[in-house]
Amino acid sequence: VTITTRLLVSHLSGIRHYEKDITKVKEEKEKANRALKLTKSHQDKEQKEKEGKGVEKTDCVKQKKEHESETKSRNSKPGRNDKEFEQEEYYLKEKFESVIESLKIFKNDPLFFKPGSQFLYSTYGFTLLSAVVERASGQKFTDYMLKMFRDLDMLSTVLDDNEAMIYNRARCYIYNKKGRLVNAPYVDNSYKWAGGGFLSSVGDLLKFGNALLYSYQAGEFQNRNGKLLPGYLKPGTVAMMWTPVPKTEVSWDRDGKYAMAWAVVEKNQQCGCCRQQRHYASHTGGAVGASSVLLILPEELDPEALGPWPGAPPRGVIVTIICNMQSVSLNSTALKIAREFEKEKRAQ
Repeated sequence: VTITTRLLVSHLSGIRHYEKDITKVKEEKEKANRALKLTKSHQDKEQKEKEGKGVEKTDCVKQKKEHESETKSRNSKPGRNDKEFEQEEYYLKEKFESVIESLKIFKNDPLFFKPGSQFLYSTYGFTLLSAVVERASGQKFTDYMLKMFRDLDMLSTVLDDNEAMIYNRARCYIYNKKGRLVNAPYVDNSYKWAGGGFLSSVGDLLKFGNALLYSYQAGEFQNRNGKLLPGYLKPGTVAMMWTPVPKTEVSWDRDGKYAMAWAVVEKNQQCGCCRQQRHYASHTGGAVGASSVLLILPEELDPEALGPWPGAPPRGVIVTIICNMQSVSLNSTALKIAREFEKEKRAQ
């Protein structure tokens, strides 16, 4: 078979994740698909109720259900029912000197499917991707990334190295089997720098999001004013990264598809006065004792209304959340926050 970098970056390579048993992976996928179908049928039922009984009553029902959902979420303890963190490889303590060395963990394991035929989120796929970057750049992957973070002024983003003294490094927590809050166990993330081996701050992640959003919109603004500095990436590159790839899915956002290292929701509205789906890109992060999300909601720019110079990019809302607790679902919260800020901006 042939595995390309594009397949790796969109999780279509067939390389396994932490689970080694393909039967268990298939069972979990089937469960997720059934849950998604139930959710969609429930949404269709609510839509029919709205059409038959009027908007006001349906809105009341919706508000009640949202309130019940939020109450349930507040009362639940994150991390207690997350089976993914039962995988032993999350808790590796071996220190790897290079990304090439860490390939030994999975390089002799069989592929789960023919590359390009199915989607399977794979941290090890990104480990292999980091090895590609290392060989193509001619320098260590970690050195290459730290230079890029410096270029982006992300000075608080560093390797999650246990030996280094890192100023303001947070303590991480999990719930044990008895439901009690305890310190997260010691792990060494040198086996997966690309898929979960960096420490950062909300300020740095906002800089990262702004750099991407600026690059994405720079082409549109450049056509109106030649003095605009170029983005860190070409506009076409970011557009390609944020274009959904066929045969992909996203576990944390039922509206989204996977693109190139990002989950993307496309702008969509099927009928008038119905639910509007905005275009945004996001990605969540999950580690032993920590959770995070970065969501980018670009402003909808009307080329005719832009005029000669409407204000420099980036234009939109960026939300990032980092918490030192394992298995906290943050994507929907980030989207709600982004929409509130966007609503406030429109009202001004």
